[in-house]
Amino acid sequence: MGLHGKLIAAVEFRAGGDVFHELLKNNPHNFSTMSPEIVQGCDLHEGEFGDVGSIICWRYTQDGKEKRAKQVIQSIDEDKKLIKFKVLEGDLMELYKDFVIIVHVETHGGTDLVTSTLEYEMLNEEVEHPISLLSNFINVIKDIETHHLGQP
Repeated sequence: MGLHGKLIAAVEFRAGGDVFHELLKNNPHNFSTMSPEIVQGCDLHEGEFGDVGSIICWRYTQDGKEKRAKQVIQSIDEDKKLIKFKVLEGDLMELYKDFVIIVHVETHGGTDLVTSTLEYEMLNEEVEHPISLLSNFINVIKDIETHHLGQP
């Protein structure tokens, strides 16, 4: 049946892995100023940014279309610089039965890697793997790096 999938992308982040982790955890609403072509906003619906159980809603553009994803922060691991989100509602839930996003920062030999993992279960075999969404994640990471390094 092959309805479960997992996509992973690890991207070098030269602006400091701690910077990225803290931004995603405590200030995700700032993503829209650093990557405005992809992220239009991140609104807090319940709880506080950076707290497990908090509910946030992302507004973003994917494949030229405006989308939204309401998520709950399932877990935060400070040692691994890992945040796990479960999508509750929004455009993704029209295609996927279950969708979890894990973002963590690893440091290898002085190089920080931001790793995005998408774990999902498709509603049926016609649903495509979310490769363009993973591509969005890579582009947002690069936009944030560029913003922090002050490069055009």
